[in-house]
Amino acid sequence: MAEDIGSTVPRRQLGRLLRRYRTEAGITLDAAEELEYSRQKVWRIECGMGPVRVLDAKAMCDLYDVPPKMAEAMRGLAAETKSRGWWHAYGDAVPSWFELYVGLESAAAYLREYAESLIPGLLQTREYAHGLFRSGSPVSVEDRERTVQVRLHRQTMLTRRLPKAPKLEVVLSEFVLRRPVGGAAVMTGQLAHLLTVAELPNVSLRVVPVAAGPHLGAIAGSFVILEFPSPRGRTAGEPPVVYSESLTGAIYLDKPEELAAYRRTWTDLEDLALDEGESTDMIKRIAGEMRHD
Repeated sequence: MAEDIGSTVPRRQLGRLLRRYRTEAGITLDAAEELEYSRQKVWRIECGMGPVRVLDAKAMCDLYDVPPKMAEAMRGLAAETKSRGWWHAYGDAVPSWFELYVGLESAAAYLREYAESLIPGLLQTREYAHGLFRSGSPVSVEDRERTVQVRLHRQTMLTRRLPKAPKLEVVLSEFVLRRPVGGAAVMTGQLAHLLTVAELPNVSLRVVPVAAGPHLGAIAGSFVILEFPSPRGRTAGEPPVVYSESLTGAIYLDKPEELAAYRRTWTDLEDLALDEGESTDMIKRIAGEMRHD
């Protein structure tokens, strides 16, 4: 399981707990220099940006006067922050800003994804993924293949047995289905793949037709709402988070008002989207149009 989810969730959980106890103890980031740690080191630990030594976790718990049982749980989390997820084997094919998302995605129990412009990575075929690299791209053939392999590996979580495969709900803009990537053969293969994946018991796929007009999703752009399993252990669970990606980075939103805004957007999309059967019919119809063009 450690290989499936890596250290992302334990790092974030430990960071939140350390920040909470530091704040409750009335200790500032600068005051933490009492541990001979730099302000930057404490900040990075609290933001879950890297592995944490058990020795450091113990020292911080002692300074913040953390209750013994909670301190023991936090030392356990610190040990888990050294776990390496499967994506580490791909090196630079997973940018540092995307590595956090891959870890969260692997640990999620429920994902709701809206795609405004392209087929989501979890649903792409190899040919479609390659087709996203335009001719003349500065990316080498080897780096391109590694990037595609990461995308395909991510998809295995939809059919895994342990940990339990997440529930995935996807809403696509009709534009996504009609935007040509890699030629007609690639697109018809991709649309056929969508229909196959949609048959999985844990996957729901719906389409918002162009005729629906303007909607909140068109304003928000593509995004994913991730929710995580309830914990069985002694620490609080990972809170829901919204992920939104750009060309050079990504944002992670977890404030209550931010989550509420994206959940309203998701509700709007659900109200406008075709049902699953109608969505299947539209995908088949568009695939037929492409075969006859």
